[in-house]
Amino acid sequence: MAQVLVVYASDYGNTEKMAKAAVAGIESVAGVSAVLKKAEDVTADDLLGSDGVMVGTPVHMGSMDWRLKKMIDTVCSGLWMQDKLNGKVAGVFVSGSGYGGAGSGAELTFLSVLNNFAELGMIIVPLPKNTEGYKKGGLQWGPYGRSADEDLKPIGVSDDAVAVARRHGVHVARVASALAGKGIFS
Repeated sequence: MAQVLVVYASDYGNTEKMAKAAVAGIESVAGVSAVLKKAEDVTADDLLGSDGVMVGTPVHMGSMDWRLKKMIDTVCSGLWMQDKLNGKVAGVFVSGSGYGGAGSGAELTFLSVLNNFAELGMIIVPLPKNTEGYKKGGLQWGPYGRSADEDLKPIGVSDDAVAVARRHGVHVARVASALAGKGIFS
């Protein structure tokens, strides 16, 4: 059975809501289980025991949450030195607000997390544009949930964004299942 670890940091519950949706998507795929953890609780054994990882973060000044970055710097760096995450599957989802309709740094946040996954030798699963709901809750990099309106009034992530996070969980689970135990890049 393949396993996907879903890691998240959340300030107001929006990224957590998307993380739980991703778990539901993962667990809807036969033969795949999910483990949900806050970034600050993730251990090397959690990563080593998983065939794939989905990471969710709020956008902070155009970058990932500090708790997620700390996990990457402290937990993943040692695994990187040993090439232990090579060939594992990776996906990302983000939530955020900011002025303007572009998501105020969402794309930069995706790229900063995905850059770390690439450095770790992981196989990145993008979000196909034909994913149902893509127009209202996604970018090519993954699901995106806008958590405030253009005047920064909190509105919470939309049901559309949550649904796209669920669908992306399915995508990541299918790839993790197909590659589980294959020794890709090892």
